[in-house]
Amino acid sequence: MLSTGCNILDKHILFYQVVFYFNFLYVCADVCGFFCGIRGHAYCNQKTPSIAARMDEQALLGLNPNADSDFRQRALAYFEQLKISPDAWQVCAEALAQRTYSDDHIKFFCFQVLEHQVKYKYSELTTIQQQLIRETLISWLQAQMLNPQAEKTFIRNKAAQVFALLFVTEYLTKWPKFFFDILSVVDLNPRGVDLYLRILMAIDSELVDRDVVHTSEEARRNTLIKDTMREQCIPNLVESWYQILQNYQYTNSEVTCQCLEVVGAYVSWIDLSLIANDRFINMLLGHMSIEVLREEACDCLFEIVNKGMDPVDKMKLVESLCQVLQSAGFFSIDQEEDVDFLARFSKLVNGMGQSLIVSWTKLIKNGDIKNAQEALQAIETKVALMLQLLIHEDDDISSNIIGFCYDYLHILKQLTVLSDQQKANVEAIMLAVMKKLTYDEEYNFENEGEDEAMFVEYRKQLKLLLDRLAQVSPELLLASVRRVFSSTLQNWQTTRFMEVEVAIRLLYMLAEALPVSHGAHFSGDVSKASALQDMMRTLVTSGVSSYQHTSVTLEFFETVVRYEKFFTVEPQHIPCVLMAFLDHRGLRHNSAKVRSRTAYLFSRFVKSLKYSFFVSRCCDFLYISLAQVLCSSLNSGLFEHFDM
Repeated sequence: MLSTGCNILDKHILFYQVVFYFNFLYVCADVCGFFCGIRGHAYCNQKTPSIAARMDEQALLGLNPNADSDFRQRALAYFEQLKISPDAWQVCAEALAQRTYSDDHIKFFCFQVLEHQVKYKYSELTTIQQQLIRETLISWLQAQMLNPQAEKTFIRNKAAQVFALLFVTEYLTKWPKFFFDILSVVDLNPRGVDLYLRILMAIDSELVDRDVVHTSEEARRNTLIKDTMREQCIPNLVESWYQILQNYQYTNSEVTCQCLEVVGAYVSWIDLSLIANDRFINMLLGHMSIEVLREEACDCLFEIVNKGMDPVDKMKLVESLCQVLQSAGFFSIDQEEDVDFLARFSKLVNGMGQSLIVSWTKLIKNGDIKNAQEALQAIETKVALMLQLLIHEDDDISSNIIGFCYDYLHILKQLTVLSDQQKANVEAIMLAVMKKLTYDEEYNFENEGEDEAMFVEYRKQLKLLLDRLAQVSPELLLASVRRVFSSTLQNWQTTRFMEVEVAIRLLYMLAEALPVSHGAHFSGDVSKASALQDMMRTLVTSGVSSYQHTSVTLEFFETVVRYEKFFTVEPQHIPCVLMAFLDHRGLRHNSAKVRSRTAYLFSRFVKSLKYSFFVSRCCDFLYISLAQVLCSSLNSGLFEHFDM
């Protein structure tokens, strides 16, 4: 129940319907009295001077974005003046309640002043002044039901923030009927429902948003508020959400999406059974088939499956969702063209997969082998869908499923023996990772921007998958990389740059995926050392260092330095690699980026081989070559923008 005022209502009557069909006398006596009597009492008793006498109209001109700097400075100074004044904020309260100003920036300004008052000075106010703030907000909210046009979004958001601040300040003590009063005002009005949902999101942000820093006292207060809400009003709020979704799902997609966002936010800290039931889940699954709602429905379902619960119950919930989604055709990824939806759907599948893995882990820990086996079987049936999403050409879709892939491989690592299907899954993931590591045609190597930075981060995620693959089946990874590397470098002259680059990149990544002590990749395990040695020999003798693309050139030098110990085993290749460093492929390259990186790698390479017989014999040659590079570079301006 929301408050003692709600106790007169039969608990079996739907709260939201009751809010909309109150007894006429109760509304007149309680609601009208609250909205009119208190307001008149507060304003009359305060005897606040008129707005015209108190507001600095010239300062308000500075709120306009097009105002000059002098007016903006005056507006800022005026804001500071109102903040420190003990009662000047009341003119802003009256301006909002009386709708004195039509300018959006002045309205926003007034809300900012009230926000500061509630956040920092509320305890200093008298009871009547606190009542004035409550009444101001309710009067403003009531006015929104009658306005011919909705307020701008930024004003609604700011108003919601002020409501939320007042809620966390007064809910436990002076305003236990907060939600009851809000719903009494907004009724079924879509504009009111919009504000109600914004207020709910602002309250959730105040209570549980980890990005907001709270003191220990505020944290304790927030915990008490959540506990009280669970006891008194959460069931009624959930009922209101259901009614909103039901009423607006076909007529107002914006409000429906807002409500889905609210459900997704609150489900993390309320009783899951209020949401994870037939009527709610069936409605959400229905929204998955409505184009304008399905992205938010995906996110909402993700939050539901992400909620902690009993492992067997979680498994049943996920399986029931999957059955319905599959029967509705959502698992047919190749037939879906909306990449934005697929990115959300991929996130949902990732959440379902990881939830099943968490259930499996808990069941194994508890010794429940029977249910653990069922959970593992449920996981295995999702792998085909996981692979479709992982290999998708859109990197956002692929990135969203990587967590499931990673955790699935972690399970396989723990199993004593892998089935043939599990081995096939490992190989399929491996091939998908190798393919997705490849650059696309649009990648701008000379002027890397946001898209390029995102792909670099995505590559880092794929590398983690490759490392995990190495833990599950190092022999298979080594064999797969060797096959791709050898076939690519045999025909590197006629192969696209991105395929050549990724082939060398895979060899480079093996050094970390198959770690050894002090880089001793060419000793110990004979089969592994032989495979790596063959690939390195192919790399330095194939002539691929002459490939005319900066990505291939840089990857060649990075890999040579990464496997420096190879040249201890086969030192006869040192001279040709030194030449590559010193000529147009390296220090004389026409790209400043290549020259800069190559200079650093060259110093590392020479330092690692300083005791080599070949390097000692080449000292004179190196001095002469470096002198020529420096002279040539200074004369031609090649090193004008040299960046070490």
